[in-house]
Amino acid sequence: MRRGVYTLALYAAAPLAWLWMARRARRAGGDWGIFSAARFGRADSAAPAPFARPPVWVHAVSLGETRAAQPLVQALLERGLPVLLTHTTATGRAEGARLFPAAIAAGQLRQTWLPYDFPGAARGFLARYAPRCGLLIEREVWPNLLAQARRLGVPMALVSARFSASSLRQAAWLGRALREALAGLDAVLAQTPEDARRLEQAGARAVQVTGNLKFDLALPPDQVQVGQAWRRALGRPVVAVASTREGEEAMFAPAMRARAGGGRPVLYLLIPRHPQRFDEADAQLRAAGLVHVRRSRAAAPDQALPPVAGEVDAVLGDTLGEMAFYYAAADVAIVAGSFAPLGGQNLIEACAAGVPVVVGPHTDNFKQAAEDAIAAGAALRAPDAPAALDAALALLDDDARRQAMGQAARRWAAGHAGATQRTLAALARWL
Repeated sequence: MRRGVYTLALYAAAPLAWLWMARRARRAGGDWGIFSAARFGRADSAAPAPFARPPVWVHAVSLGETRAAQPLVQALLERGLPVLLTHTTATGRAEGARLFPAAIAAGQLRQTWLPYDFPGAARGFLARYAPRCGLLIEREVWPNLLAQARRLGVPMALVSARFSASSLRQAAWLGRALREALAGLDAVLAQTPEDARRLEQAGARAVQVTGNLKFDLALPPDQVQVGQAWRRALGRPVVAVASTREGEEAMFAPAMRARAGGGRPVLYLLIPRHPQRFDEADAQLRAAGLVHVRRSRAAAPDQALPPVAGEVDAVLGDTLGEMAFYYAAADVAIVAGSFAPLGGQNLIEACAAGVPVVVGPHTDNFKQAAEDAIAAGAALRAPDAPAALDAALALLDDDARRQAMGQAARRWAAGHAGATQRTLAALARWL
């Protein structure tokens, strides 16, 4: 597919994309700015004046990418550089505001929406902000945006890049438009050698392996302390089932119910990946007959969790930005997104918290990390949700093995740190 054909297809599909965004916004909440001036590359009436110096533009599409970008953005801010942080989703934008309030208040960091990939919108965005360079986190490659960046002389890099087998198949379908976009990147900094190989197959040049920025994430100390204190006061073993996605609560809730009682006072923390699915997860817990409470209904905003009586089977983690708390409160973490064919979710944060991890069979998006963590003795793989729960319960019964896995998890996570500094070194000529 040539870029002209891609652009025509994009214009034709735009109304459907806007309907999808509106539907998601209704379910997830938040202001998505679907028809805002920023989405079309223009300044709205409330937009601040341009930066005094050319900013480093960092694009983090949603919640996960924004968290992944945190150590890199923080390092840029500490160097005194202005940062323009763009997002596609409301959850990503809210997380950016939560992570960098001081820089936002000082005017050193600004947030806006990434424009739609229309040529005029991309051109207007780049002309308005005139960034010194653009850093796209993980896998955000937009053909028209990159073409306009080349035309205006804005260096572009794909940072902490991951490229799965399914991404390679999609690249083959998009054909020439994506191949030209990848070839036009000035730097491609891959997470793993396997990601680098696939990116090169898809057309990327100047590829080097710098590692995964998520290994450099520092867990918020206050969340860790509160989570650990809450677990001690609770006096019950805790299993976190984290980052569940479509269809996975329906797998785990009945399995939890089947294992409730029997002399096991286990409390489950069920934490959906996306906020638009909180009510659906609640319904699955009810359908399974599990007595549960919702984290959002704590008696006070600063309370760690709602009161949890002995008869409560589960807590629904229906909040954002508290994953470090949930992992610190857990004895074992099951990292979901991997029990349905969805590619898996990030297990690094759980390992950094020193928690033994169980993953499912589908970890294509984090293949190298999952395999390395298993080889290091930090994680286990289970074929399905019931087997994952059984593995977690077995670890609860084996203190020595659980503690050894937790220590291995922390060592493994610490041993892979350093991607931020390697990334900064690779980008030094633009910074």
